[in-house]
Amino acid sequence: MGRAFEYRKASKLKRWGAMSTLFPKLGKIITMAAKEGGPDPDMNSKLRTAILNAKAENMPKDNIDAAIKRATAKDAANMLEVNFEGKAPHGVLLFIECATDNNTRTVANVKSILNKNGGEMLTNGSLEFMFSRKAIFECKLPAGTDIEELELELIDAGLEEIDAEEGICIITGDYTSFGTLSEAIEKMGMEIIKANLERIANTPISISEEQQADIDKILQRLDDDEDVQNVFSNIA
Repeated sequence: MGRAFEYRKASKLKRWGAMSTLFPKLGKIITMAAKEGGPDPDMNSKLRTAILNAKAENMPKDNIDAAIKRATAKDAANMLEVNFEGKAPHGVLLFIECATDNNTRTVANVKSILNKNGGEMLTNGSLEFMFSRKAIFECKLPAGTDIEELELELIDAGLEEIDAEEGICIITGDYTSFGTLSEAIEKMGMEIIKANLERIANTPISISEEQQADIDKILQRLDDDEDVQNVFSNIA
């Protein structure tokens, strides 16, 4: 299968592990989406997607509702989306996406994690041409679906690649096509399991198992930080 399937297998959610870490991260995404576009998922596609992804990870409805309510609370903290770029050992590059109410704290935490594990922060923009941002949808594939026909139906909506395996299909397009692809998939009656904007390395590198162990330490520490939402690397 294509790299989209391989990427899914190595999903950040596996590294997040404990629900005590996962649910607060998902809650932040929901709160930010609700604050940006309103609390009604029928009128807010970004919120609708955030809720869909949270449900895919078995986040309880009460937690989802609480995250939406936090967006309209008078004392709600202003959340910022901030990105950091870094270099880890063995030529590994990292693109780190965060959501925070205290940028000073987040910068210090990310910088400390990298420095203590043989890495370093890079100037923002350093990795601009090293990653491509893609819209990736994981969908249930109806029985008897003709993949070639499905591909033709979605090309005009921005489809770049489609992979299918065991009743699941991964649909990939440029990040600018997220909305059009989402609408096209829904109109076709396909169930979206997850939908995300991912950063895919343009020139992935291979590393040894021993080198991977070094990188996993950094990835684990970054993912343990509640402000860190996504970590993308150039590892093949």
